[in-house]
Amino acid sequence: MRALLAALASSVWLSACASGPQPRTDATTPTPTAEGTADAGTPSGADAQASKPAAEAQLARPDVPRGPARDFARAVEIARRGELTAAEAALQTLTREQPKLDYAWTNLGIVQERLGKPDDAERSYRQALAVAPEQEAAWDCLARLYGRTGRAVKLEAELRSLLETKKDSVPLRTTLAVTLLLQKKLESAATEAKLALKGDERHVRAMQVLAQVYYRENKYELARMVLENARAIDVEDAATHNALGLVYLALKARPQALEEFKEAARLRPDFAEARNNFGALLNEAQDYAAAVTELEAAVQAAPDFASARLNLGNAYRGQGDFARARAEYEQVQKLLPNSADPYFNLAILYLDVEPPGVDTLERYKTVISYFEQYQGKGGRDERIDQYVKDARKGIEREERRRERERKDQLRKADEQKKAEAEKAAAEKQAAEAQAAAQKAETEKAAAAQKTEAATPPTADVQAPAPEGKAAASKKAAPMRKKKGAATARTSEGTPPQGEVSHPPSTPAPAPAGSGKLANDAQ
Repeated sequence: MRALLAALASSVWLSACASGPQPRTDATTPTPTAEGTADAGTPSGADAQASKPAAEAQLARPDVPRGPARDFARAVEIARRGELTAAEAALQTLTREQPKLDYAWTNLGIVQERLGKPDDAERSYRQALAVAPEQEAAWDCLARLYGRTGRAVKLEAELRSLLETKKDSVPLRTTLAVTLLLQKKLESAATEAKLALKGDERHVRAMQVLAQVYYRENKYELARMVLENARAIDVEDAATHNALGLVYLALKARPQALEEFKEAARLRPDFAEARNNFGALLNEAQDYAAAVTELEAAVQAAPDFASARLNLGNAYRGQGDFARARAEYEQVQKLLPNSADPYFNLAILYLDVEPPGVDTLERYKTVISYFEQYQGKGGRDERIDQYVKDARKGIEREERRRERERKDQLRKADEQKKAEAEKAAAEKQAAEAQAAAQKAETEKAAAAQKTEAATPPTADVQAPAPEGKAAASKKAAPMRKKKGAATARTSEGTPPQGEVSHPPSTPAPAPAGSGKLANDAQ
């Protein structure tokens, strides 16, 4: 969210030197120079001819350079790939074999600065100046090294002493202007830059310093005119294009600024400031993939370039890569422990990107904590109140969501408990019914068994009945009716029980003494 352009208000555009172990946001970024003696001073004797092919344009010729020039070109290429240890070894070998190659000593110092060896770097720069006392590149790198280590005043005194005997030295005068600029002595820096231009009106580096003074004084149109003159003199100078990009940005001419940064990066791929500035604008255009390419190159060229790392973190954040973005911001915290900016960017990261595996409430609380730390370190930004308000709203939303979720869980738990109770009751009822049925079946079986045990078995042949009963079962005595009535028969021809019947074929004898004989003929 905060795309910080490197040294937007305070950087020195001229440096080809590495940031030291105590980097500052206004420090420029190192890069091995391959300009050869055209800018770095001319070696003496036989080495002068060998040094000429070291310039990039000359190295591009079909004729392959040989000897020291070839070795130098290889060492520079190794350094540009970021293989600093190998580059240091190659340059050390070259300086041992060719100790008069002042530009090799300068580049050795640049690589050593990148490796965090400021003392070794200073010795290398001093050795380059011992070979070529007015080598401007070595003086420029030395000036920035002293500026980063808080010794600019000491170098200023040394330069003024040298200028007492070399008043017409344009390189020394320009270096003094740079040293004054690093101390923010703008008026004195402008005076020295103008004196250098008086000695050489086409001196591009003095023009760049003067333009820097105008830029810091908010005289953007003056800065633009000076830099456009410098560009006309040397269109291949990457530092001029980078400086123009910053001026165009201040003039709100963003398309022109973008083109200048892009051209500076093209001219010098290891120009960390230019690639950082180009990447910052690409971030603002939300072209995060292209921004990552530029900013990774800037960080590779200058690992301790805090602004580039901050912008690279922004590019990763734009891609949604939480882990990489956080790693870059934390690197800035290590490089600039007193800076408020990384805390702001960390807060925005947690606000914009949901970190994996982090509780939502903890995430929003972290946002607020980082903003508080930012303000505690003196950071000021009018958007913070709104951002904190958004974070607090996020906390409230999450708490409401969790409360709803808790209630839903309780409701579901009650419903589940009720369903389980109903299921248990139904199962209990079914079990009781089954038990009752089994009991009834058991009782029924037991009763049947008991009845069967109590009933005697049935015989196949019945015993003869008593004699009286047997006769009665066969024949029953005829029932007597009232006086004068005949004997009645049952429907089966069996007389009523208790009376004796006679066979029907035997007539009953007449009672004695009746006085009348029966008329058998009738």
